[in-house]
Amino acid sequence: MNTSADLLKELRIDRKAPPPAPPSRRGLWITLGVVVVLLVLAAAAWAVLGREKPLEVRTAPTVALGGGGAAASVLDASGYVVARRMATVSAKVTGKVQEVLIEEGMRVEAGQVLARLEPIDADADRALSQSQLQAARSQTTGVQAQLVEAEANARRLSSLVAQQLVSKAQYDQAVAQRDLLRAQLQTAQRNERTAADRLKIADIGLDNTIVRAPFAGVVIAKAAQPGEIVSPLSAGGGFTRTGIGTIVDMESLEVEVEVNESFIGRVQPKMPIQATLNAYPDWQIPGEVIAIIPTADRSKATVKVRVALSVKDPRIVPDMGVRVSFLEAAKPQQAEQPKGVRAPGAAVVEREGTQVAFVVGDDDTVQQRGLKVAGKLGDDVHVTDGLQAGETVVLDPPAELKDGAKVVLAEDTE
Repeated sequence: MNTSADLLKELRIDRKAPPPAPPSRRGLWITLGVVVVLLVLAAAAWAVLGREKPLEVRTAPTVALGGGGAAASVLDASGYVVARRMATVSAKVTGKVQEVLIEEGMRVEAGQVLARLEPIDADADRALSQSQLQAARSQTTGVQAQLVEAEANARRLSSLVAQQLVSKAQYDQAVAQRDLLRAQLQTAQRNERTAADRLKIADIGLDNTIVRAPFAGVVIAKAAQPGEIVSPLSAGGGFTRTGIGTIVDMESLEVEVEVNESFIGRVQPKMPIQATLNAYPDWQIPGEVIAIIPTADRSKATVKVRVALSVKDPRIVPDMGVRVSFLEAAKPQQAEQPKGVRAPGAAVVEREGTQVAFVVGDDDTVQQRGLKVAGKLGDDVHVTDGLQAGETVVLDPPAELKDGAKVVLAEDTE
């Protein structure tokens, strides 16, 4: 029974309404897509139709005024910066280095201590000389005391012999003794001076263990270290240094160039030059010719020329490569040339009470410049401020031309 009832329940029709289907979002997405497309089309239309069309203009360059008196180069040559005062400093005596007080790049003054040698031998020699001087002084003092007694004895016997109280022989013996002591005193005094001179020599020997700068300059090389043996003479084997360091007087820097002997006739003493260091190609240094060395190098067919630089600068260092242009003497100007630029008169207009010109940049945009006009030069104007030589300006700028506007050259349009 239960089975049949269950079967009948399965065959019963369910008349309840089906659940509603979920709402579709397809229409929403379609609407959003249409809006985006419309916005893109509107932006494209604005970019194409709303963009300002470049103005068609004519242009002309500006020209520099003045500077006509500049000297021209008659010859170019290469050379190097050299120092007229450069020294490798060494000790006057052979000895072991005790300390070195310099480093590369250090500036030193004349007489400044650069290094010291061990003064053991020099100290001993000075002590010996000091002792010899003291002994000589003692000997001189003893002889002086004896001479005082001998002179008094001779004076006393002189009065007695006149009274015939003593024999003439005794008096003569006293005089001889006095004269002998006088001679001994002179010898002792000479020995004392000799000992004093020997002490001065010993002091010099002690001072020779101190190495000093011969002139003010900059240390460019440090050659010795403490513990090494240095000597003013070259020693074999390479174990003995001949110098403590090298000093250069930077105030004595000049340039030496080698000029082909075929063109040396163009160079004259006191001739103006313009030097350009290889390290600083944009820096032009004025100067003049010091001297032409009166000898030629037969292997290179060149003549050496000394050149002085008018500028003292820490950037100029020895052995730098340099190119020298020998200039002809500047010709005196008949009249003072005006300074500034020559601009076309058609390029200058008045905007808001100020004379201006429009300069065309590399990106075809214009820049408005305020001008200072000194006067007219025919159809052109003399501009003293606001423009530079070689700039391109717009001719007859239209009223709608503004700062930053795009332009196109008239000859570029079809």
